[in-house]
Amino acid sequence: MRKLKPNTNGQRNTIVADRAQITAKKPSVKSLLKKSRKVTGRAGGTITIRHRGGGTRSHYRMVDFNGTDKLGVPGTIKAIEYDPKRTAFIALVVFVDGDKRYQLAHRKAAVGDSVITNTKAKAIDGNRMQLKSIPIGFNIYNVEITANKGGQTVRSAGQSAKLVSLDGEKAQVQMPSGEIRLVDKTNYATIGVISNEEHSLEKIGKAGRMRHRGRRPQVRGKAMNPIDHPHGGGEGGSPIGMAYPKTPWGAHALGVKTRKRKKSSDRLILISRHRAKGKK
Repeated sequence: MRKLKPNTNGQRNTIVADRAQITAKKPSVKSLLKKSRKVTGRAGGTITIRHRGGGTRSHYRMVDFNGTDKLGVPGTIKAIEYDPKRTAFIALVVFVDGDKRYQLAHRKAAVGDSVITNTKAKAIDGNRMQLKSIPIGFNIYNVEITANKGGQTVRSAGQSAKLVSLDGEKAQVQMPSGEIRLVDKTNYATIGVISNEEHSLEKIGKAGRMRHRGRRPQVRGKAMNPIDHPHGGGEGGSPIGMAYPKTPWGAHALGVKTRKRKKSSDRLILISRHRAKGKK
């Protein structure tokens, strides 16, 4: 991490990632970029998502979360790049057949490292293989939940899951939340911990950096008028004056369970994240 000197008010208390792992300042393969539409939070002029708008335009990097179409084809990391659309860094992998792909970079990724996706491979960071081929206790990321759909979870900076057990018909994977989930043993996962581990320690420093990300200011409900928010009105810093906090539309907010239906995938949860953390 790098703490900026307080030369200006915007730099005071600002902490940014060092990004020493990044080797390329700009994307080197234009074919792996795609134009992305900005999220303005409006439909026909009506605000549908609050606090969105503006921001710097950026291209979407075509990251390969699956990799099974390159099964058994070794590749070499040629560059570590920054991705404005995600918190983790990405690695440009060049395969022996000349094809180039972006993949999520692990924390120890370096230019020149060899990586491969196969049903069974050497158990080193960056290699992707089926869960049944990964030793128990190893950290994994970019975990495939639904077969043939590619990695769907554990893709944020510094995150990793752990392969707990291979007993029975399915593998047991402990998610970053503490939840233990059953996953098919033939599903794929990548060994290691995702890059940019210190992302959670960053401090924005000024509102302008959030505006560059397309985020507009947020205002407390109790600072509004009664017509604008259920918490509005009153004299001075008065409390919200109700039994429970509400959203601007009157629904329960702040810690109240709002889920009304069970998902079919709930049967695959062996230990809930709430139980894992000692919650009721």
